[in-house]
Amino acid sequence: MPAQKIETGHQDVVHDVQMDYYGKRVATASSDATIKIIGVSNNSTHQHLATLSGHQGPVWQVAWAHPKFGSMLASCSYDGRVIIWKEGNQNEWTQAHVFTEHKSSVNSICWAPHEIGLCLACGSSDGNISVFTARSDGGWDTARIEQAHPVGVTSVTWAPATAPGALVGSGLLDPVQKLASGGCDSTVKVWKLYNGTWKMDCFPALTDHKDWVRDVAWAPNLGLPKSTIASASQDGTVIIWTVGKEGEQWQGKVLKDFKTPVWRVSWSLTGNLLAVADGNNNVTLWKEAVDGEWQQVSTVEP
Repeated sequence: MPAQKIETGHQDVVHDVQMDYYGKRVATASSDATIKIIGVSNNSTHQHLATLSGHQGPVWQVAWAHPKFGSMLASCSYDGRVIIWKEGNQNEWTQAHVFTEHKSSVNSICWAPHEIGLCLACGSSDGNISVFTARSDGGWDTARIEQAHPVGVTSVTWAPATAPGALVGSGLLDPVQKLASGGCDSTVKVWKLYNGTWKMDCFPALTDHKDWVRDVAWAPNLGLPKSTIASASQDGTVIIWTVGKEGEQWQGKVLKDFKTPVWRVSWSLTGNLLAVADGNNNVTLWKEAVDGEWQQVSTVEP
């Protein structure tokens, strides 16, 4: 499929672009403090559907909730707020909830696997991670990981609900509740929910990066007997972290030194392709060969 160019209509830098579950709409986040919803189709026609205004600073990320919870979008901003947007009538969006837990920039948000429920993790420059969970009465419960990365959290990502090596679908019965986070302290940390409290689940923290960790992404596992996390750093490297059984040590392997800061890493739905976006405006795709080595399969042409 040839690349399609989308005019977003934003007045400033676009920081994030997220496609909805069905691939029909794109949400964009910008320094102009707005979010745009754009309808996309295969015949290269794009339709501006809505502009969401409510933040008072740059919007860093947007995230679509699973459609089983309705048409819902979360956003986070430099203004310290996280907003849950809900679509009522078609293309009519309202602020369903505004979270003001954080006292400085909220840099990353990630919805939990839908098996866990409507649950959003947020990482902030104040060093804390918050986890908001919707209750059946329409309210929200808040859990916090205090000072997860004391100098600031840059990114959060959820583990798949299915345990490594378990039968696909078992996540419904006893879903895994784990998070990984990256921070300005150059570390990646893994967290697990024990009896309602989030505790660190990797000892020690994963410390192979030499500069800020810009992004972390936990791979879908689809029955594989291991867990995999990719991390991207200001130091120019992407590291692939793997662990087998519960309680074992995570092992890190450098995918590549890109010689420029790496901003984002993103897995395909099946977890076998990794997209890497770097500071030279390149997006490259990588996959793991049979021998465990990672190989570049293509460069995404802009």
